[in-house]
Amino acid sequence: MIQLYVRNGCPFCHKVIRAAEELGYQEGKDIAIIDAAPGTRGREEVLEIGGKAMVPFLRDGDTSMYESNDIIEYLRSSFHTMGSEKA
Repeated sequence: MIQLYVRNGCPFCHKVIRAAEELGYQEGKDIAIIDAAPGTRGREEVLEIGGKAMVPFLRDGDTSMYESNDIIEYLRSSFHTMGSEKA
């Protein structure tokens, strides 16, 4: 399951969440949305995995990335792959 680390009030996080929803990702099934606000375990994980306390942050297996446009493009390409696996 893809993990998406976000925090409230982050416009780039909301942009990625909105794109994921529009692409048809379902929270809890295809994607886990994790709170990464300061002081949370999610923030600690972002720092441990990626080295920066920046969100949005995506993790999918060995793949991880920060930039919202890169994340959206990854979600687009991954969703098409998921769809072909289901067929």
